[in-house]
Amino acid sequence: MRIFEASVVTPDGPVYNAEVEMVIAKAKSGEIGILYGHVPLVAPLDIGVVRFKNGDQEKVVAVSGGILETRSNQVTILAQAAETPEQIDIRRAEEAKQRAEKRLHQSHQDDIDFRRAELALKRAMNRIEVYRHFSR
Repeated sequence: MRIFEASVVTPDGPVYNAEVEMVIAKAKSGEIGILYGHVPLVAPLDIGVVRFKNGDQEKVVAVSGGILETRSNQVTILAQAAETPEQIDIRRAEEAKQRAEKRLHQSHQDDIDFRRAELALKRAMNRIEVYRHFSR
């Protein structure tokens, strides 16, 4: 397979950059796979895992949504937040999950923004999943 450059960038700087054979991401419209020669594309991403494959090796990055852009055999992901499994603080992610669950439970009694708590829970669960399944 042919390789191309892929990167993940946040407002805090680059999180991942490598030459890969394939990128798999969870777009708002469903899962997409990008290979060398893909047509130019801009797609909004959902909270999820982005997989970077090169031969039998796979690297992953947890993203909190963002935008995926392909052009000239280059994939760039712009995300508000992104972490590799090694960068995830599992204790902090589990605490965020507990806080979000508590807010969701209280949202029926208080006037707390249900959608915001729901997204916080989804982000925390994504980080926990990436840490547990992909950290080595």
